[in-house]
Amino acid sequence: MTKNIGKEFIEKTKYQYMGETDQQKELPQPPLELAYDKDAVLIDLPPVKDIEVKEIDLRKVIESRKSLRKYADEPLTMEELSYLLWCTQGVKAITSRPTTLRNIPSAGARHSFETYLLMNRVNEIKPGLYRYLAIDHKLVEVNTEPGIAEKVTSSCLDQIFVKNSAVTFIWSTVIYRMKWRYGERGYRYVHLDAGHVCQNLYLASQSIDCGACAIAAFDDNELNKLIGLDGEEQFVVYLATVGKRI
Repeated sequence: MTKNIGKEFIEKTKYQYMGETDQQKELPQPPLELAYDKDAVLIDLPPVKDIEVKEIDLRKVIESRKSLRKYADEPLTMEELSYLLWCTQGVKAITSRPTTLRNIPSAGARHSFETYLLMNRVNEIKPGLYRYLAIDHKLVEVNTEPGIAEKVTSSCLDQIFVKNSAVTFIWSTVIYRMKWRYGERGYRYVHLDAGHVCQNLYLASQSIDCGACAIAAFDDNELNKLIGLDGEEQFVVYLATVGKRI
């Protein structure tokens, strides 16, 4: 790996190098969510207001938090999946600007992430890759070909718990959503936002007797290609597995 590239990234994304952003130029902002094939399979998720989870003490949850890499064979229910998606990317409102107000913070409410999901064991959902449509609280099918779990696991450097999880969350960024407002500095903010999302997943998982494990070790090119991302305007930033505790 090229030496000092990290230092160069920090230096060149300082405010003094920002220049005029596309927002300041009054260029139109990018869409709040990626479009999808209208002929694709859509899955309605259970309404979050109808989902009950156990009451837990926040301090105990934070103090007991740890990464879990071994899971029971028990599947997640549709309700549990719906709850986790709502906690990590759920849209509470769309403002007149427009921006989305969600259950996690994001720089300037840009919310550049799209959530892809490797479904291994979720009741009523065929195994495969899906994308979460946060505004409508639905899933759209991406790839349900046999062997997709093995391919995603391979792209994650053969970390076996990826395919042994009930579901693996894969967060990609549509980087122009962030760059439109912040220019090159937006690359910093995307990685900060990833931490916000994943921490919510860790905490929410404990209220449904699950555990999570964040993953930053993956082959960028291979995983982007699997999902159908170009690796430049859209690319994977972070992953996390989730499954029932043994």
